[in-house]
Amino acid sequence: MRRRTLISASAATLALPTLTWSQAVEKPKLTVAVGGKNLLYYLPLTIAETQGYFKAEGLEVTVADFAGGSRALQALVGGSADIVSGAFEHTINMQVKGQRLRAFVLQGRAPQIVLGINPKTMPNFKSVAELKGKKLGVTAPGSSTNVLANFVLGKAGLKPGDVSIIGVGAGSGAVAAMRAGQIDAISNLDPVITLLSRSGDLKILSDTRIVAEADKVFGGPMPAGCLYTQQTFLDKYPATAQALANAIVRADKWIQNAGASEIIKAVPENYLLGDRAVYVDAFLAAKGALSVDGMIPEAGPETARRALASIDPEIASAKIDLAAIWSNDYTKRANAKYPKG
Repeated sequence: MRRRTLISASAATLALPTLTWSQAVEKPKLTVAVGGKNLLYYLPLTIAETQGYFKAEGLEVTVADFAGGSRALQALVGGSADIVSGAFEHTINMQVKGQRLRAFVLQGRAPQIVLGINPKTMPNFKSVAELKGKKLGVTAPGSSTNVLANFVLGKAGLKPGDVSIIGVGAGSGAVAAMRAGQIDAISNLDPVITLLSRSGDLKILSDTRIVAEADKVFGGPMPAGCLYTQQTFLDKYPATAQALANAIVRADKWIQNAGASEIIKAVPENYLLGDRAVYVDAFLAAKGALSVDGMIPEAGPETARRALASIDPEIASAKIDLAAIWSNDYTKRANAKYPKG
């Protein structure tokens, strides 16, 4: 049986373990935390679940759904989850705090987050600077939707404290908050964004569902949804991590080859927010921003670091070991095993 050794890109990090194709998973039962499972941002996670890819790899995965990515991260740090399906930039934030997290398979090659204003409460809106003193809804404070909002606000000369950040979740609660005028702006994802746009309850300011626009906003490729975990988990359960990567890579490829009708059949009814046509439109809008093969772009980690450093003085002054927060080794092996998904 052919063996391949995974070697860390940095001398400062531990060498990743040697694996064989036939190695049994060490931890077949595990919990994956996610912040807003219904979002298209996390569609590969749902597809890996509903299409049986986790089971095919010998895994029994329990998905714990939280209001936002920051809550999912807390579950991992607190020990109630083994893995997070969440935003790549959390690996950078946590390294500054002394937590060694590593992303090992990609779900999204652009953030897919949209920032927009409420045309009812801000009918004469002209510039982002006008959001000063306003209420801005995010999935959860500290989540990636909050980070993107801070980034766009910063480009307009506003500080995070210049707006009131309100957690509105990633589903019907976010839609209701906008329609009721409880928030003046929102940073959220599909299908929430498409639903609000179609009903005229949202004016889009920044749309990172479009890969080219996301690259322009962040100055390079910005890795988004991924699976990440503690470095200690990867050290102790390498075959389990490989099995997870295999399942997500298969899901990434299935999505790229699927039609809208297949997607509708593959997701739970409650994901549709009561309107299948809206979900189809949302899928078509987000599809291009989803990863095609699970590979983290080489320039992505530095793009993420630079973006965070522009809004966080602590990150700007910290020496970040980027090689320690990501690896494509598991994903490369998954692609070799499943070249067609």
